[in-house]
Amino acid sequence: HTSAAINYFSVNGYGGANISPHGYGGGMCCAMLPRQWQPGLKLEVEWETDPNPYARLKRKTSGYGPDEEAYAKHKANYQQHSAIVDLPAYEVEKLCSLKVHFLPCNQIKVTTACMAYGQPGYPIKEPLEMKEPAVCPK
Repeated sequence: HTSAAINYFSVNGYGGANISPHGYGGGMCCAMLPRQWQPGLKLEVEWETDPNPYARLKRKTSGYGPDEEAYAKHKANYQQHSAIVDLPAYEVEKLCSLKVHFLPCNQIKVTTACMAYGQPGYPIKEPLEMKEPAVCPK
């Protein structure tokens, strides 16, 4: 949902793939969830963002890839984030997958819904292409 690229993310230490800006996502395998949901269960989500994913980096004068100095300057803008979020209620018979949504202002929402984003009944309604506000709420 955000204009930043998600370089990587993890849920309770289990790694996930990168996600393009405003993208439908990436995948990860496998986050372990308790067989039985209980109130108060939490997830630790860590992620790294690239706030300028479409930057055109100076190329090497010979060979392939970006110039090392240009890449180092670009990479210096990457940001690391973490959050502890509530694990939404689920029924083990209806548990399909854990979905993490990255929102502007480094906010996240998670769900265990079986349907895909955009389908009727999907609990996360934020539009894919959200704009970063001038000032993020505290």
